[in-house]
Amino acid sequence: MVTYFKALTVAGSDSGGGAGIQADLKTFAALKVYGTSAITSVTAQNSQKFLAIKYLPSLLIIQQINAVLSDIGANAIKTGLLGKPNVVRAVVECVTPHPEIPLIIDPVMTSTTGRTFMDFKTIKALRNLLLPLALVVTPNFPEAQALTGRDIKTEADCLQAVEEIFQMGPKVVILKGGHCPENLKNANGKVTDLFYDGHNFQKISGPCLPGGTKHGTGCTFSAAITAGIAKGFSVLHAAQSARKYLTKTWTNSFPVGKGQSSPLNHFYDSWKA
Repeated sequence: MVTYFKALTVAGSDSGGGAGIQADLKTFAALKVYGTSAITSVTAQNSQKFLAIKYLPSLLIIQQINAVLSDIGANAIKTGLLGKPNVVRAVVECVTPHPEIPLIIDPVMTSTTGRTFMDFKTIKALRNLLLPLALVVTPNFPEAQALTGRDIKTEADCLQAVEEIFQMGPKVVILKGGHCPENLKNANGKVTDLFYDGHNFQKISGPCLPGGTKHGTGCTFSAAITAGIAKGFSVLHAAQSARKYLTKTWTNSFPVGKGQSSPLNHFYDSWKA
């Protein structure tokens, strides 16, 4: 029998191919993990703007997740865009019977082009129902502020916010450094993620890269973490590997579309611009 690793992503579909389900599945494939999906929403977007979104019925989301888990299974599950309280509850219903499968939550709240997805009720459902089930949660600065209700302006604020999110139930919090305030940016040209497992804070750094905003960085980073965990890596090792992978997808990216936000090149090893 062939042994292989499997990961399930539960997220929205990006018609432009740069983020969401598409970015997750590309990341899984590039990192040699078999990817499956449960689509929570269908979006109309491209490199220039976000046009529309339609959420799928809760029952259909539940059926997708259960269809995958009852047959193919998963070594790790990742969530991305959920967007509505009923979607959060649908995911909770499906993953609760499977505590043996690591759950990685990317609390997607906005699109690269600025569309807001989560209102207060959805954030509350995410915080109270889903985070307690998670192995890892990967908020950026705006998402951490929304989860905690506090401004993050100093390094002390970062530590406090991460500790507060940890108290919501996940076993590991990774505060992504890409959206940090100007005063917290590393003078040495580094992007620094803050890792906390309830015992120690650790910093995971990568180069701060030129070229403007890239589309799907958060999805790709969390999907790469999910792939690493599916393959049996520790969370810290998975996060360190994900940061290195993200750097390579960024530096090998090329313009797609007419907008300012280009997608990453997930298959940089075999596809050069």
